[in-house]
Amino acid sequence: MSSYPPLAETLVAAMSARALVDPAAAIAFQGAPGAYSHQAVREAFPDALPLPCASFEDAIEAVQSGRAGKAVIPIENSLHGRVADMHFLLPESGLSIIGEHFVRVRHCLLGLKDRETLRTVKSHVQALGQVRGRLRAWGLAPVQYFDTAAAAAAVAGEGDASIGAVASKLAGELYGLNVIAEGIEDADHNTTRFVVLARDAVMPAPGVPAMTSFNFEVRSVPAALFKALGGFATNGVNMTKLESYLRDGHFSQAEFYAEIEGSLGDLPVQRAMEELAFFTNWVTVIGSYPKSRERIAG
Repeated sequence: MSSYPPLAETLVAAMSARALVDPAAAIAFQGAPGAYSHQAVREAFPDALPLPCASFEDAIEAVQSGRAGKAVIPIENSLHGRVADMHFLLPESGLSIIGEHFVRVRHCLLGLKDRETLRTVKSHVQALGQVRGRLRAWGLAPVQYFDTAAAAAAVAGEGDASIGAVASKLAGELYGLNVIAEGIEDADHNTTRFVVLARDAVMPAPGVPAMTSFNFEVRSVPAALFKALGGFATNGVNMTKLESYLRDGHFSQAEFYAEIEGSLGDLPVQRAMEELAFFTNWVTVIGSYPKSRERIAG
């Protein structure tokens, strides 16, 4: 992670050292300390040891190798949809989804002094796009950076009061920046959904509201998708997500990522999955896991 600013590197080294002492308690996440993924770890596992990783692949590998007991990975955002490549990374990881967590993304304007001293603002391109209206109203020029929290670390390290950052409140606290304004996003529904990955599946207890995630490839026959999904309708299983994607440049047969309400331990789900298998080339179940409190609350 040598590409991170020095202040972030210092935190990464300290957090990695603590995780090394007790890997089972470590929770891997992608990004610099202070990233929204870091916030998700702190909210979902307040007593855990957050382990920063340079990429999604690194965070997954940390769990695969035993350097971390779990990983918390973003899978979709209410503004930008699916996080790129998750439909490939999740099934190929060999890990299981054992939980989910929703983070309300509240962008903050961070700086060394106040808004009047700022001229430019650094952040990830998506974050800048989500606060475009506010920055324009304030007359602040956006500057793209590879990571929101790393942008905050860079601003703190550079010591130039004319440069600010858009990042989480947590990033401001970690790098000693002033929270000049909070909740500056243009849309008030900006939410990211994270999933919790572990080496071993954990089946939800009977009666616990649950979700199940899986991938499949339909057979190359007429009405294959219609027939494959018929079992969910006839067994009363609600499908909440169905996304198609293509692999290796082939356009002949689509693969799908799907989510349903219910657990593999539920008889209606078992029957629906049996019918799905009959009309597909393969099915990969990524996990059954309890619904988050946010999902249950609606």
